[in-house]
Amino acid sequence: MADPSAEGVTKALSPRNSSASYDAMARQEVHAAPPAVEYDVERIEKVYRKLDLRIIPAFWTLYFLCSAIRSNIGLAQTMNADVGHDLITVLHLSSKDISTALALFYVAYVLFDFPSNLIMSKLSPRAWMARIVFAVGLIGASFTAVRDAWSLKFLRFLLGVVIAGMWPGMAYYLTLFYPPSRTGKRIGQYFTAAQVSAAVVGLVSAGFQLIDGRGGLYGFQWMFLIYGLVAIVVGITLLWWLPDRPLPPGQSRTNTGIARWLPATPEALTGEDALIHYEDLKRVYHPRPWTLKDLINVLMDWRLWPLTLMYFGVVGVGIGTQLYGTVIIHGIDSKFTGVQLSLLFAPIWIMDLIAILIVTPISDRFHRLRPFFFSAATSIQIAGLLTVTFAPTSNPWARYGGLLLIGFGLGPTVPICMTWTNEIFQRRHGEVGVAAASALVSGLGNLGSITTTYALYTGWPADAAPGPHQYRNSNLVMIAILALSITSSFVMFIALTIFGNKPHNKSSDDGTSTNDESVSFQDGAARREAEQRGFGRMWWSRKS
Repeated sequence: MADPSAEGVTKALSPRNSSASYDAMARQEVHAAPPAVEYDVERIEKVYRKLDLRIIPAFWTLYFLCSAIRSNIGLAQTMNADVGHDLITVLHLSSKDISTALALFYVAYVLFDFPSNLIMSKLSPRAWMARIVFAVGLIGASFTAVRDAWSLKFLRFLLGVVIAGMWPGMAYYLTLFYPPSRTGKRIGQYFTAAQVSAAVVGLVSAGFQLIDGRGGLYGFQWMFLIYGLVAIVVGITLLWWLPDRPLPPGQSRTNTGIARWLPATPEALTGEDALIHYEDLKRVYHPRPWTLKDLINVLMDWRLWPLTLMYFGVVGVGIGTQLYGTVIIHGIDSKFTGVQLSLLFAPIWIMDLIAILIVTPISDRFHRLRPFFFSAATSIQIAGLLTVTFAPTSNPWARYGGLLLIGFGLGPTVPICMTWTNEIFQRRHGEVGVAAASALVSGLGNLGSITTTYALYTGWPADAAPGPHQYRNSNLVMIAILALSITSSFVMFIALTIFGNKPHNKSSDDGTSTNDESVSFQDGAARREAEQRGFGRMWWSRKS
């Protein structure tokens, strides 16, 4: 049954009313009575499951492909190396060429992540996401034609330019449809695509090695071409599948500018489902156009920097492991063939996936304790790196077990960090806070990726010299930046305990002051977020 009070809201937000009515309604509802009807929690869960079916599989697919295209250069270094058909031999690359090419991707990513997310917040989110995937596929397929170090470095830089904004953009997109306390699990769900991608790409690369030489292409060229073409098709398809921003019930969508030429997509929710979603999450229905002043307020917020340092360590270790995993395994035992290296690479990311599925839903239930979950997972990575570094060289499987520990610890850290960023900045700064903060934390945090790809492993020739201490210093550097991440998470937790996270006061269009704290806590989702929710509704406690 529909809530009568919601019907009045629907009329007030009809298409003939101006956009200023959004702010007016938001201010009126601050002092309004709670809805006459409280929807059953299971009914609300059903609405979010419908949203999940529309958004999460699409995000999983696009992230899988983009992760594969971003990281397959790591596998190309060892594919068919026994016959001299690997990327390094074919292009006559030095270890410095490889580390520079890998690092250039992240240089571009850091430079363009922030502006990409701000553009997405102003334009159609689904069109921007489709643009990213299409462009990544186009550049990815172009890697088939590389002939020397210069072209490899140039395309890696271009790949960083076009993929910038994808990861924070997906996190921002979720906040348009879900409360922050629900996003951790969902970020974890599509983040598993990166882990499955790392595992599957490793396994599938064994197949590409078997068709080496067919059609005049090396095995790694077939890999670049196929993944790129598939991503192009998926990028075009997303225009017909991904929903755009949600609308209040009863309001029709009017496309202007370039949006007039885009294919229309059905609304994510209709009928009573849309009404229930509106009542549960009114925050998403009152977007306030942001200004330069709003953006400056976000940039000056001290909360950005501990989160960025948290991300710096874990993403640096994650990317370092993803791109140099087969190189590290080869260093453990040089007798492994290219196919064996690909097969041994996959279980690292299966462990990563398992940890995501276990930890991120629990971190949503205990959303006030996110830094503790983050730090525990990071500590497991440190234990894995210590094992890889100091386990006896006479037992290579012990060192390989350390890599599995690293994979398990990596899983929950990035989703938890990004979710905590959204949670803090949506409450404090609204939509522009999420768009700007997620991009800055992701972009600046990826300086850790530049550190591990350019300065460590094969980029550090003395440390890469064969012997019992191969990569030891690189591993110790990664341990140090993980310790920085743990320290930053607790600094953030203590600082929030002392100073709080009150919403930033803004002036409304009519000159009166409105406190966003009241607005942000007007809906059912926000009321639930104010409490520690525990294990009450975890999957193992539900009645069949």
